[in-house]
Amino acid sequence: MYAVTDPATGEVVETHPTATDAEVEAAVTAAHTAATEWGRTGTVPERAALLRRLGDLHTERRDELAAGIVREMGKPLAEAEDEIDFCADIYHYYADHAEEFLADEPLDVTSGPGGAVVRRGPVGALLGIMPWNFPAYQVARFAAPNLAVGNTVVLKHAPQCPATAALLERLFSEAGFPEGAYVNVYATNEQVAGIIADPRVRGVSLTGSERAGAAVAETAGRHLKKVVLELGGSDPFLVLSTDDLDAVVDAAVAARLDNTGQACNAAKRFVVVRELYDAFVERFTARLLADATGAPLSSAAAAERLAEQVDEAVAQGATLHSRGERHGAFFPAGVLTGIAPDHPAAREELFGPVALVFPAADEDEAVRIANDTPYGLGSYVFTTDPEQAARVADRIEAGMVFVNGVGAEGAELPFGGIKRSGFGRELGRAGMEEFVNKKLIRTVA
Repeated sequence: MYAVTDPATGEVVETHPTATDAEVEAAVTAAHTAATEWGRTGTVPERAALLRRLGDLHTERRDELAAGIVREMGKPLAEAEDEIDFCADIYHYYADHAEEFLADEPLDVTSGPGGAVVRRGPVGALLGIMPWNFPAYQVARFAAPNLAVGNTVVLKHAPQCPATAALLERLFSEAGFPEGAYVNVYATNEQVAGIIADPRVRGVSLTGSERAGAAVAETAGRHLKKVVLELGGSDPFLVLSTDDLDAVVDAAVAARLDNTGQACNAAKRFVVVRELYDAFVERFTARLLADATGAPLSSAAAAERLAEQVDEAVAQGATLHSRGERHGAFFPAGVLTGIAPDHPAAREELFGPVALVFPAADEDEAVRIANDTPYGLGSYVFTTDPEQAARVADRIEAGMVFVNGVGAEGAELPFGGIKRSGFGRELGRAGMEEFVNKKLIRTVA
C-alpha cells in the first residue's frame, strides 16, 4: 500500500509495510502521552523555538526533500524547491506569532463585577490525513499551528509518499520535539477509522477528495470529533476587462499549470467576457501548450482518469485544443472550449493541465457561471475597474478570491473553502483557531 512509484518511469523504487495494529496503538499512545505532558507543561516560547529550528531544517535539507517529492509524485524540481521554501516560511511564521495569537484575550464584562479573559490552549492529540500533491506543504500548514498551541499530531500520509513521510518525522525529531509530539503512521483506511474513534484523539484534519472527506466526517461525527476538511476545487478565473491581455494570459497559464494542474486551488474554469473571448482563447491556448512543464502527473491512474473526463467532454460536443499524446503518467496540456455549463465536465474537477474556457455576455453571466459549481475553494478575478473587482469578489461563492494576481498565497493568509470544497481554515491566525480550547476564565472577586 505504501510505495514510492516513480511516475516518470512507473518503477516501484521503494516500499514500506503498513502499520500493524500494535504500531497504530503505540502511535496514538505516544501522541496522547505527549499531549498530556509536553502539551500542558511546555511554554509557548519553547514550542516556538522548536518550530523555528524545524523551519531551519527544511531549508538545510531542501535538496533532499525536494528530490524526494519529485521522485514520489512527479512535481517539477523548481516547484518542489519552492514548496520546501514555503514550508520554512510557515514554520517560521508560527514561531514568530505564536505568543501573540495565544495571548489571553480580555473581555469587557457588563454582566456584573470582576473581569474575564479567554485563554487559548491545546485540546490534545490530533489526526492529520494528508494528500500526495504537496507532500511537505500540506503537513506544514496542519502541523505548525497545532504544535504551536501544544496539540500533538498523528500523521497519516498518502500511500505514495512514504519516504517523505518518514523524512519529515525525522526532521521533527532532529528539531527537538519530544517523542509523541509528531508521529508518522502508515495506517490503512480501516485503522484510520479506529484512530478517529479513539477517545484519546480529539480532532481530525483531512486534505483530499470529497469521498475521503465525507467518510472521515461521517466517522468523526459519530464520535463527536471536530473536523477540518480541505477538499476539491474547480476554481473560476474571471476575465472581465484588461489593458494588457498578454499579462492576463500569463497569469492564467501560471494558475492552470501550478503543480502540473494538480492543485485544489489551481484555476480550472476560465470565464471570459465575449469581447475578449476569441483573443484570450487564441493566446491562452498557444501559451499553455508552449509552457506545459512536461512533467508527469502523479500516476498513470491519474492520467487515465483525466483522459476519461476529457474524452467524455469531447463526446458531448466540446472541442479539445492540444498536441501530443498521453503515455503512462504523462498527459499533454489542453484547452476545452464549447462546453455547455450543464455538461458533467463543467461541474467536475479536472486534476491536470487541461483548462475549460467559457464565454460570458457580461459581469452577471460571468458570476453566474463562476458560481455554478458544487465547489467553493478559490477564485480569481481580473479587471481594470476597482469597483467591479470589489463587487464581484463579494458575489463569488468561494472561500478565497484573488484579484488581479495568482500565486498570492502566504503563511499569514487563511486557506479554505465552502460548499463541497470543505470547511475550516488553515494558515494565518485562523489556522491556529481551529483546534484550541477557548477557555473562559471569569473572576468575580
